[in-house]
Amino acid sequence: MTEGPDGLRLDKWLFFARVFKSRAIAVERIEGGGIRVNDQPCNKPGKLVRPGDRIVVSAFGQVRVLEITALGQRRGPAAEAQGLYHDLDATA
Repeated sequence: MTEGPDGLRLDKWLFFARVFKSRAIAVERIEGGGIRVNDQPCNKPGKLVRPGDRIVVSAFGQVRVLEITALGQRRGPAAEAQGLYHDLDATA
């Protein structure tokens, strides 16, 4: 099971939230070990994430800490994508 009513694949969520330009890049980064979910290393693109999960993304020479607020249905415009998460680095 890769999706459910209360969960979405990690690679899809990262793509929908515009963290990565494509799902293929998201999968590559996840499998390469650059992602943590709830402080646990994650190398499986199919891991289900839910609102409230905390994701640490190490990419492009920086580390971002994001809290999922919504799952999303598609890769929409940037304003829509920003509504899918709360950037915890921005409040620090």
